[in-house]
Amino acid sequence: MDYTFDSLDFSDDSEAGRARRHGWLQALRRGFNHEQPDDDLEAMWLEHVTADRVVCQGVWLPEGAYGAGPVPVATTAWFDKTLNVGRALLPLRMITDVTTSPAHRRRGLLRRLMEDCLSDAVAHDLPLVALTASEATIYGRFGFGVATFGREVELDTGPRFGLRDFTDPGRVEQVDPAGTWPLTRDLLDRFHRTTRGSVGTPQFYEPLFTGRWSFFANGRDKKLRAAVHLTPEEAVDGVVVWRPDERDGDKRKAKVLLHLADDATAGLALWDFVGSIDLVNHVEYGDFPPDDPLAWALRDFNALKHTGRYEFLWVRVLDVPRTLAARPWTDDGEVVLAVA
Repeated sequence: MDYTFDSLDFSDDSEAGRARRHGWLQALRRGFNHEQPDDDLEAMWLEHVTADRVVCQGVWLPEGAYGAGPVPVATTAWFDKTLNVGRALLPLRMITDVTTSPAHRRRGLLRRLMEDCLSDAVAHDLPLVALTASEATIYGRFGFGVATFGREVELDTGPRFGLRDFTDPGRVEQVDPAGTWPLTRDLLDRFHRTTRGSVGTPQFYEPLFTGRWSFFANGRDKKLRAAVHLTPEEAVDGVVVWRPDERDGDKRKAKVLLHLADDATAGLALWDFVGSIDLVNHVEYGDFPPDDPLAWALRDFNALKHTGRYEFLWVRVLDVPRTLAARPWTDDGEVVLAVA
């Protein structure tokens, strides 16, 4: 079959152009088993692809074929950010939104889309490409390997919760999530500059962390909550964003979506605040960093349980010398690397 490979033209505001954009988003949502897109979701998506200059590629059936139309049978997208490699922030190609219809698998569509993206990254002198994977068996064939991991934890905030004595010269204040984005964005930028493995902030974090959009509610997140930590000078040096969750038996749950702090004191103060939230005795967090001091600060070490570990960022190196030179080598010596 003579498939058509093409990119979306976001400057084409004709009826056909709008239908093709909506069809692409429809194929993406279908590929991840999500609800069909509505106008609000499409508007948020357009904000993201415009702000991050996203290239959206698709594969369409030829005109006249059964099932042909504005909905593609495969999709992929990419946009460029930076990756903290340790000594430097390197330019990074981020791949996302990869789908293939089950009816058109094993026909080389994914390989063609991936090779087009990688070739474009090489042409633009990008040293690294990264993605997150829904299935761990897909991307090794394209030269990707796991670079970072995430950890899931559960924190018992019932009667056993409490921190060892520590001095916090600042304070925590609960705020409306809708107004926190400039503060959160600054914290994310500082985190990115100082944290190895961090990726530059995409635009779609703004609606997610301010409650303007929730993939769980498929609309505005009316349950989202936030608090900030303030220094003695009333400067924000930490933020926590959470959502009250459904009750599960005796567990009155909340889910932390974001926990960021400039230092350990601010971070622990925010955890102390989370542990004191009324009508909650069980907190879950899916992005717990390996060096978070919370476990060592708890009076009861077993109040924190590690419930899962998952691969997060998959990376492919395109420019080996440039990438390795940006790593923080800390000792003199020699090492031999074989690159296939």
